[in-house]
Amino acid sequence: MNTTATSASITAALVPDDQRLDFLPAFFGPDLMMYGEALVYKWMGRLSHHYNGGFWQFHSLSNGGYYMAPNQPARLRVAVAGNGFDAFVSADAAGVIATLFALGQLAATENGAHERFCDLYHALRDYAGGHAEAAFIDRAID
Repeated sequence: MNTTATSASITAALVPDDQRLDFLPAFFGPDLMMYGEALVYKWMGRLSHHYNGGFWQFHSLSNGGYYMAPNQPARLRVAVAGNGFDAFVSADAAGVIATLFALGQLAATENGAHERFCDLYHALRDYAGGHAEAAFIDRAID
């Protein structure tokens, strides 16, 4: 696996193409994988009017977490109406933000999997604390 980022001692690794089919069921579970994936995309569309689809990369974290991020070089404008956040961030940071929002929603709504999604949210939040754009991520999810 290629290591794509380091956050304190938490590392993110790009999921290789030959393992992509196993990624979504591993993190969302087989019953929620389609819903969970679509929820991340929906959050991205809600948070960034500059986002218009495309290929996404999957990242597994050394602490057991994960996130999804659009594979594009351009920065995305992310705006969160509820807290006034409005800034251009990298596609990677935008993916972290969208994944955090999706995991938060899943933790609040999926009773049978509440604890799992809370754990995944906190694993990603721990990683985000050491991200190069941690200040933007913090402000977006505040």
